[in-house]
Amino acid sequence: MTASAASPGPTHFDSDREREDARRVAARHEVALRSLGHPNALARQFDFTDDSFEWRRLFSEVFGTFLLVFVAAGGPIVNARFGGNVISTAALVIAPGLMVLAIILFMGAVSGAHLNPAVTIAFTLRTDFPLRRVPLYIIAQFAGAVLATLTLIALVGKQGTAGLTLPGHGISTVGAMLWEAVLTAGLVSVILGTASGAQQIGPMAAIAVGSYIALAGLIGAPVSGASMNPARSLGPVLVLGDWTSWWAYLVGPLIGAMIAVGFASILRGRGGGVFSQRAAQGTLGSGWVPGPIGTSPAPERPEPEQRESGAP
Repeated sequence: MTASAASPGPTHFDSDREREDARRVAARHEVALRSLGHPNALARQFDFTDDSFEWRRLFSEVFGTFLLVFVAAGGPIVNARFGGNVISTAALVIAPGLMVLAIILFMGAVSGAHLNPAVTIAFTLRTDFPLRRVPLYIIAQFAGAVLATLTLIALVGKQGTAGLTLPGHGISTVGAMLWEAVLTAGLVSVILGTASGAQQIGPMAAIAVGSYIALAGLIGAPVSGASMNPARSLGPVLVLGDWTSWWAYLVGPLIGAMIAVGFASILRGRGGGVFSQRAAQGTLGSGWVPGPIGTSPAPERPEPEQRESGAP
């Protein structure tokens, strides 16, 4: 028996190694291409920079803000229309929180479900949201608020204050502005916190944000209306032309958002993490692209490194 027949030669060894390297590369590519349970594939993690998806994001902001303002402004309008007592005060302030919870759950992955210029600006200051998208997002949010107000007036009529956010009895415009700043600082802190890499908690974030809006409303509604959202307050103003104390509901939330960004820097350092960017920008990707009826994506496989370590 020759030496070459007794043991594999150098050429055979190199071939095995190359095949093993190719297998490992293919495994890594498979891991990179699968969705990891998110609506987008990692191979298309930069889809947010693709303008072909912009109409979906903007429609999401219009529709989401429409639903929020329809509930937040519609409650007082319906109450005024039917005698003022058909909807309890607690229900009036809890309903917007529940609506925001639902919106985040059913289409937060499309646009990030900001629904609020203060939130958009806060995400931008944290470097989680691109500056070039801010103007159209804010326009979309105001458009949704205006459409909701017009729809309510068309369906029920101009009743009571017709959805305006106004300071409570004996509260000055400055006092309302300060309340809005404090409440918005808390709201944006919750949003930024549950969207961070350290505390990204998926669907539970919707519960946290919705709960805060409801709880802040119970305390703040009698004082300032607990808007915490310039689009929610100024949408009805633009429709009705009543500018009473309007600036409090623009300046207060913006101050609160900037304070929250400062708090986030103290608590978690600078922004720009992967999880916080996904939360702020949405995760549109290949899973959202329509395909032929009857087709389905390939089944996901666990990452090889995770199988070896026993990770779920």
